[in-house]
Amino acid sequence: MEQINTLLDRSRAQDQSVLPEELTILYGGDLRFSAFDFKPYVIGNFVSTIDGVVSFEIPGESGGGDISGFNEADRFIMGLLRASVDAVIVGAGTLREVAPRHLWLAEYVYPEASEHYARYRQGKLNKLVPPLNVIVSGSGAVDLQRAVFHTDAVKTLILTSPRGAELLAKHGVALTSAEVRAIEGEEGKIAPASILRLLRDEFGVKILLHEGGPALFGDFLAHGCVDELFLTMAPQFAGRDAKRRRPGIVAGAEFLPQTAPWLKLLSVKQSASHLYLRYDNSQNRVR
Repeated sequence: MEQINTLLDRSRAQDQSVLPEELTILYGGDLRFSAFDFKPYVIGNFVSTIDGVVSFEIPGESGGGDISGFNEADRFIMGLLRASVDAVIVGAGTLREVAPRHLWLAEYVYPEASEHYARYRQGKLNKLVPPLNVIVSGSGAVDLQRAVFHTDAVKTLILTSPRGAELLAKHGVALTSAEVRAIEGEEGKIAPASILRLLRDEFGVKILLHEGGPALFGDFLAHGCVDELFLTMAPQFAGRDAKRRRPGIVAGAEFLPQTAPWLKLLSVKQSASHLYLRYDNSQNRVR
């Protein structure tokens, strides 16, 4: 992996590092997160082209790797974030875009640092089990053959509507290792606050990593439920046309100039021509 250089760091310095020395060197600094009693601390993580596209929307080429150019440092940072949290949440669209064997684990996305991640997670953070993998689908229309639903070492939670839970039961979710929770919502849409409350109260989640997609992330952002954003800027253009509106980071939510969330830049890192940005969104948080 090419060296990650820290160009700007406004995060609060501490006397004692959270990251082990080897990860501090690879990341180009330390990594710390807050924690609340009233809700999980939510971190978003996306990779985008210069013109704001997060998916080419082409079958077989719709994932973040195609946007980043399968950038090694981006995968390392994604793994580092997964190693830091109690749960990773994605929508059904993101589930469809990844490989069938994908698991939302640090070592899956960047196996080269798997031993470093394990020492950090278990030794420094005292998190002795892998992060909870959370799949959100209001309709319940998910492919139950995927590995995330059949890997006993990884606890997987499907959040859906009551009607979605009925569909999942009909399609044999009981034959998987996943747990299903139905949450009431308007028109089958699950409120972010209800998701966070359930994850905190019943699963002990204090830090949650949000990996999309744009519609689910947009809903969290619009409801003031995002605390930070990690954004990799890939040095390429993807473009858009009138027939296929390739998505940006946010979909399904629209802001006005008077209400648009403004974020505070915390850090800028660089490796070759890629930039790795970290933003604070606490001023837009709704308690």
